[in-house]
Amino acid sequence: MNSATQNKTPSAPVGDNHVELAIGGMTCASCAARIEKKLNRLDGVSATVNYATEKAKVSFTGDVTPADLIATVAKTGYTAHLPEPPRPRPEAHPEPARGEEDGVLRLRRRLLISSVLTVPVVAMAMIPALQFTYWQWLSLTLAAPVVVWGAWPFHEAAWTNLRHGASTMDTLISMGTLAALAWSLYALFLGTAGEPGMTHPFELTVVRTDGAGNIYLEAAAGVTTFILAGRYFEARSKRRAGAALRALLELGAKEVSVLRDGREQRIPVDQLAVDDSFVVRPGEKIATDGVITEGSSAVDASMLTGESMPVEVGLGDGVVGATVNAGGRLVVRATSIGADTQLAQMARLVEDAQNGKAEVQRLADRVSGIFVPIVIALAAGTLGFWLGTGGGLAAAFTAAVAVLIIACPCALGLATPTALMVGTGRGAQLGILIKGPEVLENTRRIDTVVLDKTGTVTTGRMTLLDVVAAPGEDREQVLRLAGALEDASEHPIAQAIATHAAEQVGTLPPVEGFTNVEGLGVRGVVDGHAVLVGSTRLLAEWSQPLGRDLERAKAAAEAEGRTAVAVGWDGSARGVLVVADAVKDTSAEAVRQLRALGLTPVLLTGDNATVARSVATAVGIDEVIAEVLPADKVDVVRRLQEQGKVVAMVGDGVNDAAALAQADLGLAMGTGTDVAIEASDLTLVRGDLRAAADAIRLSRMTLSTIKGNLFWAFAYNVVALPLAAAGLLNPMLAGAAMAFSSVFVVSNSLRLRRFRSANGSAATTDRLGGGADAAGSAARETATAG
Repeated sequence: MNSATQNKTPSAPVGDNHVELAIGGMTCASCAARIEKKLNRLDGVSATVNYATEKAKVSFTGDVTPADLIATVAKTGYTAHLPEPPRPRPEAHPEPARGEEDGVLRLRRRLLISSVLTVPVVAMAMIPALQFTYWQWLSLTLAAPVVVWGAWPFHEAAWTNLRHGASTMDTLISMGTLAALAWSLYALFLGTAGEPGMTHPFELTVVRTDGAGNIYLEAAAGVTTFILAGRYFEARSKRRAGAALRALLELGAKEVSVLRDGREQRIPVDQLAVDDSFVVRPGEKIATDGVITEGSSAVDASMLTGESMPVEVGLGDGVVGATVNAGGRLVVRATSIGADTQLAQMARLVEDAQNGKAEVQRLADRVSGIFVPIVIALAAGTLGFWLGTGGGLAAAFTAAVAVLIIACPCALGLATPTALMVGTGRGAQLGILIKGPEVLENTRRIDTVVLDKTGTVTTGRMTLLDVVAAPGEDREQVLRLAGALEDASEHPIAQAIATHAAEQVGTLPPVEGFTNVEGLGVRGVVDGHAVLVGSTRLLAEWSQPLGRDLERAKAAAEAEGRTAVAVGWDGSARGVLVVADAVKDTSAEAVRQLRALGLTPVLLTGDNATVARSVATAVGIDEVIAEVLPADKVDVVRRLQEQGKVVAMVGDGVNDAAALAQADLGLAMGTGTDVAIEASDLTLVRGDLRAAADAIRLSRMTLSTIKGNLFWAFAYNVVALPLAAAGLLNPMLAGAAMAFSSVFVVSNSLRLRRFRSANGSAATTDRLGGGADAAGSAARETATAG
């Protein structure tokens, strides 16, 4: 731990007995487990370490200090520091840390250079026709930089683990590649492999050899390059870990018109102070939480609450920052700014849910704790056995190194990435984006799926569902006059009516004398008729009460949670327009498919109970949880988890982001907000809820393929290791065995290309062209790495 880290500890922001540490140097999930174990050994300390977010959340009591925690992590072989105090950011769009960005670019450069050097090495080793005189020396020239410089991150991690008495897959990769290089150097300089005209004949005989004429440069370089590719893609995805929070914070307004000395002044929103009064015009975002001191309007809060219906607000009502003023001019007095706003609190909800999610260890990492020490012990035992039985130093060294090389995790390294590559490629064709291998493991255990209503089960926008005309009135005339008048209004309900009217009757007539009656509706003259559109109170004030038939239609609509808009002209009520957030045509079928997968659907919404029950009945959902706030959605998911249920959450709004992160599996509709998409594990590009069932089926199939790949990769090692230890593995047999295991893993993964959507849509099957083909080709190319 350097002095800079120690110096900044006292001034870092620390809550009472709780602290969050940023951890550096972790390369796999077993690293996180090791740090967590060390921290929890301290008296009074309870810690959880998340490999994905590279953070540790620690609770401590007694005499333990943050400096003690940092020192403990340092003794374990990793780095830790307290996060910097929050500072106002002048830029509108926060970006990932520069060091994090540079790290990914360095890894990409290392991968590209290693790939260019490795391809000819593998080609010369595998194709005898390319083995010209002295080809082995060219292979050494190309492979040595890959094994030494390209694999340096693995060597460094292996050395760090060794100093602390631990081993991971990095240890085996480092030892295997260095052993292959050492074997090759011995054969080239001290054996017969360096002689002119040396070739690798294609023989599959089982004979004892001293290894003096064999080189394994292609194995060392190939394994290094492929594992680098896996680390690069992993690092690139981890770089986006903070994207959900950045997207959430970007929802807020960037500038605000504040009132100073009776005049409007445009300033950056971070200069706004509590009790400042600011102006919000129609269509603008409200800058921060506050109370209305002048004006009235409808506020669209759907991005935060998921409520499709705009909320009517007036003098004295509270408003929330980042919501949109859909109506008239407002003057608002700021009551909360910065970290105290509801938007900032929601960002904290997302962060807490992400940090608190149990990290799913990669399957290969999980077994490496046993596999790696066994292989190393077997190699050492082989060396000792051959020396002890008088087999000679050359034969003993050959057998020991053969154990490391045959155990070098080529097929093991291919097992997860190739299945993921093909599975995600096929998913992309079907409008399903899987974020990583850690997502897949939970799909098999899911038993409950929580569905957000607005934008997920429903369209998320107001739609005109019915036009009820009074007896003797023409339905088309009611729609035509009401649509013309509403077309002049900016209210979302008015726009739904106007849009439908234009679609049904064509060009709408012009309006004269348009007037917005605050909170009640609109009035104006259309085709010589004095038209009123709005609440029944508006019509009643103009002595136009609804008749018995229209009252029944209004009551029936409201009983189903819909909005009834009254229409009248020339002294009489003429009709009722029924407006609601319409259920998607595919939602009922999607619920049936989810049930067929053994899942119990639950409808969760911030909307009122009447609307929620109506939607649930329409799509076949029995359990409904309604009228919940954004924070309550997280609590609902957590409560279901505490009941022993494994929960998938499907949503699309900002208000769903924290719940998506808290759920065991988060699925975001691609038609929703960036925040929900970034906080989720799976993204459904199509906006079709049936894609959720397809996503779970594809994830489960991909996980099964990964498990099958891992089984055969280990089975290959179990069979081959005894042969290597016995000194019966010549170069071609070892190369053929490694190649076969890799080819098998790739071929098994390619079966995922045959996955089909349960809906059989040709449009989605080939929508992205050759995505799966490209993934398959890339997967096939990696087989040569073995």
